[in-house]
This record gives sequence, structure tokens and C-alpha cells, in this order.
Amino acid sequence: MTTAKQLLMAATRQRHPPFIEAVVADARITAERRGERAEFRSRADAVAQMARLALVSDGYLAMVCYRLKASLQRRGVPVVPRLLHRMAMMIAQISIGDPVVIEPGVYIAHGQVVIDGFVDIGAGTAIAPWTSIGLKFGTIKGPTIGRNCKIGTGSRLLGSFTIGDGAQIGANAVVLGDVPAGAVAVGIPARVIDQSAGGS
Repeated sequence: MTTAKQLLMAATRQRHPPFIEAVVADARITAERRGERAEFRSRADAVAQMARLALVSDGYLAMVCYRLKASLQRRGVPVVPRLLHRMAMMIAQISIGDPVVIEPGVYIAHGQVVIDGFVDIGAGTAIAPWTSIGLKFGTIKGPTIGRNCKIGTGSRLLGSFTIGDGAQIGANAVVLGDVPAGAVAVGIPARVIDQSAGGS
């Protein structure tokens, strides 16, 4: 018998972006955030730049593993997605769960990142190291993070809530509820200290 969670999981897998579109967009934002050339002159140039970024950025290489895992799961390929998940953990200590949907063009600066549960992350968002994003015990739904957000080093985003477009989460903040678009949230538990930081 198919459970509600299995149906939700199947629907979620269909929402993953196409692999090539996603890894190219991830490469562009990675290069941009590293202060490098982010416009690719041709398809061959894009491939060369992605290969270079995979060598110099553990976060980008782990994202490629996640993207390929999600693409293969959508097609029903067994075993290999699990190996790719393990590879991302070995490469960069990045663990991105199966229910996580990340729009093309998200930047993970370095490793030591855990994202799990039914989580959505918008394009343009940057995630710093030592960050946990996900669910609370006993639930399956994690945060929905808008576009162009900044998630600071060591932050924890736990539970079902929304981070608005352009919001900034301070280092080591523990976020347990909504953060408006363009706002800055800091502290344990996090509180909004500025709503004029400028949205997306």
C-alpha cells in the first residue's frame, strides 16, 4: 500500500530541476561568490569551468553529487544515488537528504552542511559551513528558504517555517520561526533585528 509520505516523496522528486541546468547555474554562482569569471563563453567553456570548480571547491563538487543523485532517483535508478550521497559526505561532509529540493544556482561555500526533511531552497541563496537546515523530531517538514538568502556559519534552521527572499541569518543563529523577506535574524533563539536590509 502506498503511504501519504511515499506519494509526497514521489511528487517531490518530480520537482527537482534538470541536472545540466542546475549544475551550470550552481557553477555560475560558485564562480561569482569566489570572485571569479561567472559568464561562460561556450558549452566547452562551461564544461571546463565546471571541472575546474569541482577540483577547487568541495562545496560545488558535493552539489554535483547531490544533483546527480536527485536526477537518478527521479528516474528510478537504484543503488547509485546512495553511493553519490556517500561520496558527497566523504568529499565535503555535506549531507543533503532525498526530500530536499534546491533550485538551480545555490552556493554552498564549504563542507560541514546538513540539510534534511522536506526542505525547499531558492536560487541565489548562499549557505555557509557548519549549518544545519531541517526538521524537528517527529515531523517531516523543514523550512522553505526563499531566493537570494544568506545563511550564516554555524546557523540552525529547524522546523516548518518560511525564510523570505533576501533574508539574512546571522552566524550561529537558531531559527525556529518565520523570517520576513529582506530581514536580518540573529541570536538563540533567533530574533529579527532589521527589516530594511533589502530583499532580493
